[in-house]
Amino acid sequence: MKIKLIAAVFSAMLIAEAALAVQGTITVNGSSRKGDIRYRARDKMYLLSSQRKGGAMIEIEYKASDVEKLDIPKPQNFDRAKDLVSKGQGTSAISILQEIVGTYKKLVWDIPAGRYLVEAYLDANNAQKAYETAQGIIRENKESAYMGDLAPAYWKALLKLGKQQQLEDLLGKAVTEGDRRSSAAAQILRGDIILATAGENPENIRKALVDGYLRVSLMYKDEECRDICKEAMEKAAQCFDKIGWAERAEKLRSQARMM
Repeated sequence: MKIKLIAAVFSAMLIAEAALAVQGTITVNGSSRKGDIRYRARDKMYLLSSQRKGGAMIEIEYKASDVEKLDIPKPQNFDRAKDLVSKGQGTSAISILQEIVGTYKKLVWDIPAGRYLVEAYLDANNAQKAYETAQGIIRENKESAYMGDLAPAYWKALLKLGKQQQLEDLLGKAVTEGDRRSSAAAQILRGDIILATAGENPENIRKALVDGYLRVSLMYKDEECRDICKEAMEKAAQCFDKIGWAERAEKLRSQARMM
């Protein structure tokens, strides 16, 4: 940790930097401090600026590896942008999400906002921009390629761009090393790929069921994965309809409605 007093002569520079900082609380060694927080990528440092009694400004530098927790309030307009994407109106959310991702780099909300920005670009039929956006976040946080909020949206961009081997590698990693939500989402996407690339014959439909949808519907019923499990059940029901198992399909749909 490095502490600097910021003299008035540097006030212009401080004002310029403040535009890239957000209010929040940073916790290191069990001790929490409030102030304006920003991230400096070149040396992986968090900087916290706050005002002492008498008006003097103090800036504390923390190594990213030492930071135990960041408490950053939700960005303004995040919920609005998220709602637009969920309604299939992602194009209208792009500018909002671009600003959040740019401002909140390594400040908690960059990955959730990045996820919706990637989805917004996909809505706008711009898979290349979706891929580039995800890559910018993954360079700072390699795990986000196979686990967490960003991963499923990133996989969709890879699929759209035909980056099949890279996608398969990440899906395998998500299943074996990712969190439960990422693992479940990876297995659903495997089912989607089988159906999209292998045709509609009954053998391929059964493979999508076994390797993807049914596995998720049976193994991921906990609250954390409830929405993903429902998606798997609904897709499994569609597969059962295609192979003539209407009774099994309706049973799955009924179970999904009750979740």
